[in-house]
Amino acid sequence: MALDRNPRRRLPPLNAVRAFEAASRHATFHEAGDELGVSAGAVAQQVKILEGWFGTPLFRRLPSRGVALTPAGQRFATAAGEVLDQLAEATARLRRQGQDHVLTVSTTHSFASLWLIPRMASFRAQNPDLDVRVVANNRLVDFSRDDADLAIRHGRGRYPGLRSDLLMHDVVFPVCSPRLRDGDPPLRIPEDLARHTLLHDDDPIDIEAVDWPQWLAAAGVTGVDASRGPRFTHTFMVLQCATGGGGVGLATRVLGGDLVSGTGLVRPFPDEVASPYSFFLVTPTETDAPKVARFRDWITAQAAASAR
Repeated sequence: MALDRNPRRRLPPLNAVRAFEAASRHATFHEAGDELGVSAGAVAQQVKILEGWFGTPLFRRLPSRGVALTPAGQRFATAAGEVLDQLAEATARLRRQGQDHVLTVSTTHSFASLWLIPRMASFRAQNPDLDVRVVANNRLVDFSRDDADLAIRHGRGRYPGLRSDLLMHDVVFPVCSPRLRDGDPPLRIPEDLARHTLLHDDDPIDIEAVDWPQWLAAAGVTGVDASRGPRFTHTFMVLQCATGGGGVGLATRVLGGDLVSGTGLVRPFPDEVASPYSFFLVTPTETDAPKVARFRDWITAQAAASAR
């Protein structure tokens, strides 16, 4: 039976609605343009088209070059945001339904490169009918908008409206190359760090991760200047530099533990500090799709084996 739809539904220009809604959230045309991949002028033009269509102003232009919603703009922004959210959620659901053989995993760059990808052959062997697509970025996934089936994140596990399953706790410890450990000056106890270059993980998103000042304080080490040394935006970059003898970096049992050996990276001393953050598998709250359930079973087993 055909749905009763109104073929004469009168809608404003949808590109203009999208530009307006982004501008209403950011309160500037510049940031809205960054989100949409267009110029601030293009956003302003689309807003002007929409205001002309309604015959009323939707924004007040501010001296600071920002914008503020008029009462009419506020009412329309609320409705437009709800409609676009619903459309994005329906789109994401439909895309996932059409790709039953593809499992999209969202995670951070360092977790993907240091822990997940080296183990993917095991998942493939157990699930040859599934193709895994790994999307690496450090922002929290929005399952209503992003094309992702699940996410693996580092934090405290509090993700409102989502299911969060603990995978692994973690500890933090210094690592370096064997020749740095055994060089001149040698690196035998934490206090020896005062005579070595410290490598810093300067990820602007993961700002609450354990850094050198926190590690030294927790380990009771004094006399080390933790403000100096090269900085990198990802843990795997820190570990690459440490492997090459560029200094001493902080690794964790999860991020870098697999690299510790007698020839690549070594732990110059056994001191370690418990991380306040853990790794979690994050999924929508609705019932798992079969492919998500299969990945959940596999990664839970891998995480348990990794923690032994």
